[in-house]
Amino acid sequence: MAWDVEGTKRKILDAATQEFAEKGPDGTTIERIALLAKVNKERVYNYFGGKSELFAQVLREQLAVAAQTVSLVSAEPSAVSEYAGRLFDYHRQNPALVRLLLWEALAYPEEVPEEHLRRDSYGVKTAVFEAGQNDGTLTGSIPPDVMNFLLLAVAGYWAALPQVARMITDTNANDVDETARRRTGVVEAARRLTATDSPNLIQETS
Repeated sequence: MAWDVEGTKRKILDAATQEFAEKGPDGTTIERIALLAKVNKERVYNYFGGKSELFAQVLREQLAVAAQTVSLVSAEPSAVSEYAGRLFDYHRQNPALVRLLLWEALAYPEEVPEEHLRRDSYGVKTAVFEAGQNDGTLTGSIPPDVMNFLLLAVAGYWAALPQVARMITDTNANDVDETARRRTGVVEAARRLTATDSPNLIQETS
């Protein structure tokens, strides 16, 4: 019987995603991932190389899914603010991505694996914001790359630090009304950050 290579790769990636999200790349081993996937550890090495390569593959896949699920196709203020709302929804439903990014920051204080590819991907959205500023639909008071980062932070920080969100709001994130309240705040914050009638939030120094 032929070996199901793709099925085995899928099991390894699923196990690695779970392990890396929970423990980070420094907190787990290829042996542990292979055990969770119920495969021989040699298959992990054969298919993905070492732990660093496997972590990069897991993060690449997670980022690709997020980008396909939550796209930004327009620089209209309403589209940008709703994009932030959909990012909030995605991170709430898929907290593994934020956790993987936090672990990546700890494990790789300098350049991360495949950084050049990530730069290009982030640059696509920055270009959308820049185009919106050039045609006057978005405020020009915030540089487009800073705007890109701020929107990611506004939408994702809830999932990154749920304990801080709980302490500040004194509410439970599992409550439907609270989730809606937080999402409304994210959308409104995104609108105010990007709208052309926003105050000049970043002043040039003389």
